Amino acid sequence: MASSSSAPLRVLTGITPSGTPHLGNYVGSIRHSVRQSVAPGVESFFFLADYHALIKVQEPALIQRSTLEIAASWLACGLDPERVTFYRQSDIVEITELTWFLTCVTGKGVLNRAHAYKAQLDKNIAKGEDPDADVTAGLFMYPVLMGADILMFNAHKVPVGRDQVQHIEMARDMAQRFNHQYGEHFTLPEAEIDDAVATLPGLDGRKMSKSYGNTIAMFAPRAQLQKQIASIVTDSRAPGEPKDTEGSALFQIYQAFATAEETEALRKAYADGIGWGDAKQMLFERIDLEVAPLRERYEALMNDPAQIERILLIGAEKARKLSRPFMAELRHAVGLRNLAAGRDEGGARKAAKVAKPSFKQYRERDGLFYFKLLDAHGTALLQSRGFASPQEAGRAIAALQQQRGAALATLAEQLEPVGPEELRAAKEALEALAETTTSTNGS
Repeated sequence: MASSSSAPLRVLTGITPSGTPHLGNYVGSIRHSVRQSVAPGVESFFFLADYHALIKVQEPALIQRSTLEIAASWLACGLDPERVTFYRQSDIVEITELTWFLTCVTGKGVLNRAHAYKAQLDKNIAKGEDPDADVTAGLFMYPVLMGADILMFNAHKVPVGRDQVQHIEMARDMAQRFNHQYGEHFTLPEAEIDDAVATLPGLDGRKMSKSYGNTIAMFAPRAQLQKQIASIVTDSRAPGEPKDTEGSALFQIYQAFATAEETEALRKAYADGIGWGDAKQMLFERIDLEVAPLRERYEALMNDPAQIERILLIGAEKARKLSRPFMAELRHAVGLRNLAAGRDEGGARKAAKVAKPSFKQYRERDGLFYFKLLDAHGTALLQSRGFASPQEAGRAIAALQQQRGAALATLAEQLEPVGPEELRAAKEALEALAETTTSTNGS
């Protein structure tokens, strides 16, 4: 269901309500996405991913409180619910139905490679435990639910950090497989990575994250904000000694809020030996300058949760004006139909039968060239590592086409590792591709 070139660009953003919003959320997502939402030619979707929260949070009151806090944070930062589609994930019942549709076209091998799942397996193995200990089906299926979030509204762009790019690629694979099987219904989404958006360090210098317990609350009262900033870890250099900006969490946080001129002034102060106490006071004043007006609005919203609930329900109805008819279209496509209606001629199925495996070659933002081997349904079977030139990638593809399964061993270092099931499927796809090529050349 690809959009026409004159249609607005759809951008979708979500935040999981699993804790109190912090400055890392503000700098890394909220501030940027709110600014983007007013750009001309952009249709923005913002959602509270409360289904996702259930994967890692089993405290109902915490999910409810966090949902309220995050909704209030976005609204306080200027999100206009009249201009965008702002909704709670769990209010869109079609998302869970679409999750099942996508589950039925997604290979287990694809989900085996998901970063979060693999990280839990590695953690268990390192501890000498059963690899699947504490792995719920929710954790394993997380990428499918995320795929449904994105594909439900045929988003063109999804702003994510680099660690989330894999999920967008998996959503693309799901869309391709569904489209091959049932006809063109989904737009293939693209990850949008803005390197100008800062990844904020926390109090201890690591990435600011709830899981590290190193966050600075986004709308903490002034006194609490000042206390948290005072606890930022610094080195032991005394006032008067020059200090390095490189690796300084304090400097990086300041840079995310300050103008270029203000940043250069602090850089000079570091070189001149500013005391850490004075530097932290500068940081506190700069953050509070930006956050104080937003904090007042946030506190007013938090004191009126009924207003936020009304806004979310209105947003949900706005979203469902899109999701309801689209889900009806998808239900018909997969065969969940009125039995009294006329029989479908099966055009999409016929198209699917003649589909064949294929290679997809592309260039990433890192400047390197990659390729994938896709099966007849569009599912990725092999993923290459980066090549310096398209010619090198092309030579590897040619070797796979000519030598087929035998080339998999010689090219092992140039391919991402796969399990035995995926390896067998890749060999079969290469053989099928070779047979198709031979038949075509012979005709």
